[in-house]
Amino acid sequence: MTGPQSPTAEIGIIGGSGFYELLSGAERLTVDTPYGAPSDALSLGTVGGRRVAFLPRHGADHRFPPHRINYRANLWALRSLGVGQVLAPCAVGSLRRELGPGSVVVPDQLVDRTAGREATFFDEGAVHVSFSDPYCAPGRRAVLGAAAATGADVHDGGTMVVVEGPRFSTRAESRWFASAGWSLVNMTGLPEAALARELALCYTSVALVTDLDAGIDAEESVEQAEVMRVFAENAERLRGLVLETVRRLPQDRDCACPRALDGIAPH
Repeated sequence: MTGPQSPTAEIGIIGGSGFYELLSGAERLTVDTPYGAPSDALSLGTVGGRRVAFLPRHGADHRFPPHRINYRANLWALRSLGVGQVLAPCAVGSLRRELGPGSVVVPDQLVDRTAGREATFFDEGAVHVSFSDPYCAPGRRAVLGAAAATGADVHDGGTMVVVEGPRFSTRAESRWFASAGWSLVNMTGLPEAALARELALCYTSVALVTDLDAGIDAEESVEQAEVMRVFAENAERLRGLVLETVRRLPQDRDCACPRALDGIAPH
């Protein structure tokens, strides 16, 4: 870590596609980890009296595709600064017509369809971390409370299936995912959420729908330019929701997340 002192933060925000900056006038900090370099330097600032560290998931210039992101370094870097709670805004495709482009969803479940990613910190020994409920309940409540306070239209709950990428889904895959009852499709939600749990961090996803996935609309296909356009149109609204959520996150972590490793692994 560079600098004469190590600045600390209690809340980490990992920005997804199109969400490369959050804090104006923030301090930039380069962090080294045992797993290599994170996606970019971290930005540190204060929001509502809370110290916040922001990290662009793909790098500030979007140089890392989903399957090449160093998820372990990203989460480790945040925890090394003292982060205990993570908010993770991301772009998603919708598997339900009622969740059209511009919708914001706070998912409550995950399905993993990735392959070959570095998905754990525990490469030795039998350590099996509970992951039945992948998202932090108080974190989800904070997002929904922020939405109610700001008048944002946010949907509570839904299952996000995470695919390997970087290609988009075929129509058959989209129809398969939708038939299983899943709501959203994404490329970065795992192993990010699982690694956060292995570090006993609170982790909450805030998903912005950028498109209807290919199999949901028979006439259209998903195009990268359109995805980025929709995200850009909604980025400021999402930024406001995230900043208000920061102010509402609990000061004390009394959920199960901090105890994720109790009795199974050294902290």
